[in-house]
Amino acid sequence: MRAQIAASDETAIVLAQRFGMTEQTVYKWKKRESVQDPSHTAHRLQTQLTPAQEIVVVHLRRALLLPLDDLLAVTREFICSTVSRSGLDRCLRRHGVGNLNALKPAERTQAHKAFKSR
Repeated sequence: MRAQIAASDETAIVLAQRFGMTEQTVYKWKKRESVQDPSHTAHRLQTQLTPAQEIVVVHLRRALLLPLDDLLAVTREFICSTVSRSGLDRCLRRHGVGNLNALKPAERTQAHKAFKSR
């Protein structure tokens, strides 16, 4: 539908009646270059940590394998005193280190041995 609106030479009134939408919507889709929805994520994420501080926090998480609350205490003490718990969690998830169990090395399990035959 969006591609048809963008390619059409008909007036906005005719297109709005045909597709059951307002004229403003037709004008919006006519002036856009792409028919895909743009991302709704903010271009500038609100965060207390600078990009350099985020890198330090991510490396701390990977190296020390600290739980979120412990990492929050370290971050507040030495890196940024105004960081929030939810902001730190979003930062870790954004960089792919949000799940602590996934970062821990897998423990070797011994294969089950059969009973000894006599």
